[in-house]
Order: sequence, then structure tokens, then C-alpha cells
Amino acid sequence: MRIRVTDHEGIEHALEALEGWRVMEIIRDWGYPIRAECGGACACATCHIYVDPDWVDRLLPLSDEEEAMLDQAFDVRENSRLSCQILMRPELDGLHVTLAPA
Repeated sequence: MRIRVTDHEGIEHALEALEGWRVMEIIRDWGYPIRAECGGACACATCHIYVDPDWVDRLLPLSDEEEAMLDQAFDVRENSRLSCQILMRPELDGLHVTLAPA
């Protein structure tokens, strides 16, 4: 499986992804600049991403906890999500996300 990540400079990268891993972990482990200060506990908003509109409806709905954390993020949009809350599964092969401003 792969995810496509657009970085802060607008460059798209195809990253190998493993089923069950959080999108945040995949981006971080490939060395791209995602802070993820809480390590995936949904206790901050530093792993904020924008999900490509073609993929938004394929994700599980926002939890109340994730929505509360997004209230603390900068430049939140309709397609904003926390990458620590998206677990890779076969249906998400090819997922395209963009890193939000830090």
C-alpha cells in the first residue's frame, strides 16, 4: 500500500504504508516534517493534515475527541484531519494528504 503526501513545499511523495499503521507514523517514519508531539494519543493537533477531497468520504468519521483537538489547530478546513487518527487499511491504498502549516 502507498499514501501520497504533499509536503510544505508542494512536492508530492509516494510513501510505502503498512496496514494498521497510523498515517502520522508513516509520514514521520519516512522523515517528513510532521511534529506529532503526543505520539498519536489525540492529545494535540500537531499532526494536522488536509485530506484530498476525493478521499474524505472513504475515511471513518471524526470522533468527538479528534474534532475537539482540531479546534486547537491552525488553518482548519473542511477536509482537516489528525493523521494519528487515520489507520491504514487496504481501502485507503493511494490516499492523498497534504501537510498542514506547522
